[in-house]
Amino acid sequence: MFLLKDMCEHCSCDRGKLSFCGVMTTLKTTRAVACEKKEPQPKSEQPTHSMEDDMLFRQLIDFDTRTYTYLLADERRRQAILIDPVMGQVERDLNILNELGLQLKYVVETGIHGDHVSSGAMLRAETDAEIVVPKGAVVEGADIFIDHGEALFFGLLAIEARLIPGRTEGNAMYITSDLSFAFTGSSLLIRDLCRLDHPDSDPRKLWRSIQDNVLSLPDYTLLYPGRDHMGVTVTSVAEERRHNPYFKGSPTEQEFLYRLQARMLPPREEVDEVQAQNRVYHDKGQIQSGRPSEAWAPIERSVVGVPEVTVEWVFDSPGNYRLIDVRSLDEYRGPLGHIEGSELVPLGTLESQIVSWDRDERYVVVCRSGGRSGRAAMLMEEKGFNNVVSMAGGMNRWNALQYPTK
Repeated sequence: MFLLKDMCEHCSCDRGKLSFCGVMTTLKTTRAVACEKKEPQPKSEQPTHSMEDDMLFRQLIDFDTRTYTYLLADERRRQAILIDPVMGQVERDLNILNELGLQLKYVVETGIHGDHVSSGAMLRAETDAEIVVPKGAVVEGADIFIDHGEALFFGLLAIEARLIPGRTEGNAMYITSDLSFAFTGSSLLIRDLCRLDHPDSDPRKLWRSIQDNVLSLPDYTLLYPGRDHMGVTVTSVAEERRHNPYFKGSPTEQEFLYRLQARMLPPREEVDEVQAQNRVYHDKGQIQSGRPSEAWAPIERSVVGVPEVTVEWVFDSPGNYRLIDVRSLDEYRGPLGHIEGSELVPLGTLESQIVSWDRDERYVVVCRSGGRSGRAAMLMEEKGFNNVVSMAGGMNRWNALQYPTK
């Protein structure tokens, strides 16, 4: 992680400024050691070369929560970041990374979410990526607390963090270096705004944050939100200035506060519960919390509700359950091997397979490190299976203990 102003040794331009003084206006200039100052472009004139031309970009949706995850990558150097990944989509995200041959360098959060549980800890366990959260976010276990104006590099591409206090102190948006894309999280939504009923919310501070960091961007900048319940995927600075009910017509701060008074919001209880789960990023094999053991096995529930048993218990207690391996065929036959007696049911086929299974039978689900098996166990519980657990740590832990494999 670097400040953008630290990139060039041959000029005195301030890379922390929004304009980037020309050095970050295109990917090509980012690759140069020295930079050349240029006259600022008119706000409404889009640059002829965009970071979009050089960057792999995917917008991914979780239909249950209507939240968006963003994959950005330097295709040439195979490094990637995921912005705001969602629990329940770990398998999807890992599959995309594997298919495209990408190394996940960072899991990037825009804040402490109240609309979904982050999959950051599981992705870190699977990929060794670092978890990045905005400075001021009250969380445990993150690797990097990014400050205003600092940049994250993946390959030779970069995004810059802009802190957006107001909703709470620990919120941020991220801007691509050529100002083509901005990822606003929940701070500014399409024709909407974040909740402002948290004890730490400060509407006046949010007003200044949005004005200084979002609406000051060029008209052409595309704004990608953290969620949209109508299924709209993208907006622009120009659109939000014209059509967002809280900002259209260039209202004063007092007019903005008056407009907020008419908002109708659902109760906070569910939001608070989700945010509590997002305040801790556990280490590998430690996504567990104390909960009394259940009848047929010493089951512990993870912080996100996954029923889990230890690898040691599985080894010491063979035969009183069906052992389901949800990895791919290549992994099942690969270097980590598989446990004798396990049944291969790749996660993508699980939902159709379990239709004919006995819901009262006992099941232990296995994968490489516990992420996919956790998702499988929760899916089976949702479908009415009463005795299903995930093997915490997966085949990585099994092999580390030198237990036999086939």
